[in-house]
Amino acid sequence: MGARLARRAQGIPPTVFSAMSALALRTGAINLGQGFPDTDGPASVLERARAAVAEGRNQYAPGVGVPALREAVARHQARHHGIDLDPDTRVVVTTGATEGIAAALLGLVDPGDEVVLLEPSYDAYDAVLAMAGAVRRPVTLRSPDFRLDADAFRAAVHDGTRLILLNSPHNPTGSVLTPAELAVVAEVAVRHDVLVVTDEVYEHLVYDDHRHVPISTLPGMAERTLTVSSLGKSWSLTGWKVGWATGPADLVAAVLAVKQWTTFTSGSPLQPAAAHALDAEGDFPLRLAADLQRRRDLLCDGLSAAGLAPRVPEGTYFSVTDVAELGWADSAAFCAALPERAGVVAIPLQGFHSDPTVGQHLVRWAFCKDEPVLVEGLRRLAAADLRA
Repeated sequence: MGARLARRAQGIPPTVFSAMSALALRTGAINLGQGFPDTDGPASVLERARAAVAEGRNQYAPGVGVPALREAVARHQARHHGIDLDPDTRVVVTTGATEGIAAALLGLVDPGDEVVLLEPSYDAYDAVLAMAGAVRRPVTLRSPDFRLDADAFRAAVHDGTRLILLNSPHNPTGSVLTPAELAVVAEVAVRHDVLVVTDEVYEHLVYDDHRHVPISTLPGMAERTLTVSSLGKSWSLTGWKVGWATGPADLVAAVLAVKQWTTFTSGSPLQPAAAHALDAEGDFPLRLAADLQRRRDLLCDGLSAAGLAPRVPEGTYFSVTDVAELGWADSAAFCAALPERAGVVAIPLQGFHSDPTVGQHLVRWAFCKDEPVLVEGLRRLAAADLRA
């Protein structure tokens, strides 16, 4: 009997996040790899979900999302970004940002279409692009600064480009695209009449004097941009998988066209709780960002002390280090050895590039963990022999 796996799924490796989290469980190592917090979000949001269950909000919600959540998303976009949205036509609720991105790409990209994206790229992007049959055109954010190369970006996009897949604040590098960098993206997208799908799940988690600017707010971009975000990161509720996509009605309809045949709808009792989070706990992400900045500094100082010079991120949950100076041939070998050597798990980034040699020595560390967990993980790293 021949291979059972469809060709569209062949060659797509399992996500490294599941593999490394399983390694942490198996070895008892501290997981500084996968980006999920150790503590839950606001108590009032959890209570609202419990109440929704008790109220009987347990059957199918409308596929596009319950009105209360769509309206709350519209208010969120207006309050934070000055974006005016009709909640009935320009907002769709998704099962996390991952479904939003997947449905957008599958709904907007045909086999053979060219999609430009930034590398290193979140591995889910590559899997969905492969399943869509897209031609991937990467533009690399190169270590150690991870800034957008304007010339490389302009060279990658042309009149035949179908879509730009953007991510800022950027996972895994922690870069926040500057107004000048965003202006390059907008200029190129408008000149070549290209659609943009932008992943902004870390929109509130920026540090120091950096600021997240939605690409859709730039001239000429509102009509061509689909924005994806979620509750998970900014309200510390990653397991709820409640997200949304917003933008022009035709782009939102493309997401819904795919979603209706996959998940059909998203968790009913979680949607009124998500609406409560956006409206009643709107300042939680600001408090979270201040706390995460302290933990970022703790992690970066500890990595430096352990001989792992980090890049101090401008946003997200993550910092990146280069293990080449420790003598490692590649980051995968380093991360495979790390649980035994130090009792810690991290994420290798070579698989986040089309050319693995570009990110061959890069490792991602998460600082969204409780402070005692970070302190213990850093103590273990400082005590370990990390050289190859």
